[in-house]
Amino acid sequence: MSGPRFRTWRFAHPDFEMAEKSGLRVAPTGRVEMVEEHASIRQAVLLLLTTVPGERVMRPDYGCELHKLLFANNDDTTAGLAIHYVRRALDRWEPRIQVLHLDATRSAEDGFRLDVSVEYRVRSTGRTERLAYPYSLSGGPT
Repeated sequence: MSGPRFRTWRFAHPDFEMAEKSGLRVAPTGRVEMVEEHASIRQAVLLLLTTVPGERVMRPDYGCELHKLLFANNDDTTAGLAIHYVRRALDRWEPRIQVLHLDATRSAEDGFRLDVSVEYRVRSTGRTERLAYPYSLSGGPT
C-alpha cells in the first residue's frame, strides 16, 4: 500500500490559527508535525495567498498580489481586483487544483475586511474543497 500522495510540514499560520507561535509545529514525539493529502493542499493555498511576491529569495515571483489592495476602498473594484489577483496566483502556482468558483465580498461585520472565498477541485482525487480567506484592507489582523 502506498503512502499519502501529498505530505508536507504543518505550519501554524498566525492569520488562521489561534496559536501562541507561528511557524513549524512540533508533535509531542519531538518530530515536526505533518499534514497530508487535502490538508496539505489547503495549507499550500493559504500560504500562497499570504505570501507577497518578492518574499521568497529563491522564487521571487511566488505569491499573491493582494497586498496591493491595502488601504483601498472596500468596493466592487477592489473585490474584482482581489478575484483577479487570487485567480492569477492559483492558476500559476497551484497546479494540483482547478478553481471552480472564486468570489470576494465586503464583510458584513467589518467594513475594512474583504471576504475571499475559493471553491476548488483537487485534480488527483476530484474532491471539492471550499476555503474562506478574510483579508483586512486596513493592514491589521482579520
